[in-house]
Amino acid sequence: MDLQLTDKIALISGSTAGIGLAIATILAQEGATVAINGRKPERVGSAMDKIRQIYPEAKLQGVTADLSTAVGAELTFQQVPVVDILVNNLGIYQAKEFGEITDVDWMEIIETNLMSGVRLSRHYLPLMLQQNWGRIIFISSESSVNIPAEMIHYGVTKTAQLALARGMAETTVGSNVTVNSILAGPTKSEGVETFVQDMAQSGNIDPSQVEKEFFEKTRPSSLIKRFATPEEVAALVAFVASPLASAINGAALRVEGGVVRSII
Repeated sequence: MDLQLTDKIALISGSTAGIGLAIATILAQEGATVAINGRKPERVGSAMDKIRQIYPEAKLQGVTADLSTAVGAELTFQQVPVVDILVNNLGIYQAKEFGEITDVDWMEIIETNLMSGVRLSRHYLPLMLQQNWGRIIFISSESSVNIPAEMIHYGVTKTAQLALARGMAETTVGSNVTVNSILAGPTKSEGVETFVQDMAQSGNIDPSQVEKEFFEKTRPSSLIKRFATPEEVAALVAFVASPLASAINGAALRVEGGVVRSII
């Protein structure tokens, strides 16, 4: 399927690994010019090399900036003044009991998961409305509706993303600009793979057993009973980013393996 993304300019925050890199890869495959973002230049360069190994003709731009800060956002605006597609993917998570989550922990996760998207969207949304075309996509989580007791602060930021995206969508009435959220489920990202390997090593068991036990005990409502791949999440993002998804606006779309039991 041709997603009609040739010559579109896309910026994906936090795109040097995992879901962000998978999104950057598929958008580059579809012909978009893709801005790869990360905090370290070597990570940005490595991500660009990985994409070019698969798609040598990929049109890429590296953006080294810490988007959890206002300074990083301003640096990004200077390097990428206008985009057609903004994917707010940057995010961190931390397992911690509620009583032990400090003010510093709260502010760090809010600045990273929520405020990065606020700042980027505040800059790019008006420009999209001026040109009467654009896509803003927030990579949220099933944790936005199933708040995990082991990382409440993470869940709160993911719920906030849904509210932010829906509110922004209300400002796009009658235009060809859309704002949507993607509820990703447990995904085999770089961090998750490290977690699984560490648990397997400490328990002297096979990584597949760690994954099996995770879905038996921690996410028992999963229907697929496995971690999704970053590419599976990216496929939905690419469609929502395309002109083919013009009737999808203000939605929270799920690619979470059936973890969320509600039908709405």
